[in-house]
Amino acid sequence: MNRILVVDTDPVIRSGICSFLAAQGYVVSQASNSADAELQFDSLRPHVIILDLDLPSGDGAQVFRFAKRLQPHFPILVLTGHAAKSFETKSLEHGAAHVFVKPVELAKLHTVLVGLPAQLKSARAAASSPAKTQREQLDPFIGTSAAIRRLREIANRVLPSESPILLQGETGAGKGVLANWIHRNGPRADQPFLDLNCAGLSRELLESELFGHEKGAFTSAVSAKQGLLEVANHGTVFLDEIGDIDLQVQPKLLKVLEDRLFRRLGDVRDRAVDIRLISATHRELLELVRQQRFRSDLYFRVNIVYIQVPCLRERVEDISPLAQRLVQSIARNCGRPEMRVSTSAIMALERYSWPGNIRELRNVLERAALVAGHDTVTQDHLHFQTALAPELSRLGGLSGTLKQMERAYIHHVLHDESGSIERAARRLGIPRSSLYNKMKRFEIPHGTGRL
Repeated sequence: MNRILVVDTDPVIRSGICSFLAAQGYVVSQASNSADAELQFDSLRPHVIILDLDLPSGDGAQVFRFAKRLQPHFPILVLTGHAAKSFETKSLEHGAAHVFVKPVELAKLHTVLVGLPAQLKSARAAASSPAKTQREQLDPFIGTSAAIRRLREIANRVLPSESPILLQGETGAGKGVLANWIHRNGPRADQPFLDLNCAGLSRELLESELFGHEKGAFTSAVSAKQGLLEVANHGTVFLDEIGDIDLQVQPKLLKVLEDRLFRRLGDVRDRAVDIRLISATHRELLELVRQQRFRSDLYFRVNIVYIQVPCLRERVEDISPLAQRLVQSIARNCGRPEMRVSTSAIMALERYSWPGNIRELRNVLERAALVAGHDTVTQDHLHFQTALAPELSRLGGLSGTLKQMERAYIHHVLHDESGSIERAARRLGIPRSSLYNKMKRFEIPHGTGRL
């Protein structure tokens, strides 16, 4: 959404907004009345209109109606000199995406523009199926096990807090779903929620994504860019796999948590930011601290509220309600009639060790639902990622040959490390070449664990 039409009768305001947006990399055009706006609309084909509703002779309302006739969900950002709440409410009710009272805060304008694609997508989804958006919200507490009851209790206790939260748990256990639930139900629910997976990001890319950069900060920085922290101001930032953050970036994140300040790459001034941080990891951060791969001061700052997310094999009694809920959701998304999981299939699911946890469960059920020719998923429709029988793949039991157990453990570690050969080899204590040889010998396909 990079083409923007600015419609305002005041040339100073119009020019200031256009210059700012052009510096951010947007393609900008301007108009002072409805006739000019309609001409510019035909030539520019804008993605967004920034519109002063107070144009003379009702021109502002005319432009508003013109755009909405062409596209009901066309994003219009309204400018006004009125600070009255009733004016803002009325504008939003008529379909404005946002209302700005002059003088416009340009940084806030940019933040709203960045978030418009997601807002527009949600509006279209809600219009096509008003009940579906609410129904499809993921619930991180499905089940009745002691582990999930304890998780629900702790999450509800820390919900009103503004303190940083650290979610610890295996890959695919639902840490991201829980982070989203905490935001949706917490005090910042009406503010942005932005997430970033730190795994595998280079230091330069991670810094740019988190803090943003100024024009010319590095070779490809052809324009200034806001970072994740700036866009999520007043909201929640979820950093997944925080244990993978480069050591040189960690003190900058610590400054954000302690002083609420950060600096864009290539900038010379600090910027204030107000966020709630939720971070997650499947690693033992304390062990990374001992290895001097994670700063101890940052560890204590992100670990103020600690929540352990249980893995699926620790809550076997929850597999049945989880499977039934997931397969119903999958059927709806595929336009299929309502589906269920048979008792024999549930028993097979409960025997499997689930190294990929809920994410792997969903993948298995999605495949099963697609190949099932009727409304019931049976045991015959299930296909597990490991060639071992479910009862032999459970790592908690010592059954099977040494070769089978070694294969099962390598398979488990690859899943736990999201398919990273380097991290899996380090955790197994062997060179990468040895891990490749073992995968070849045990017929473990490349890409295992990547979801």
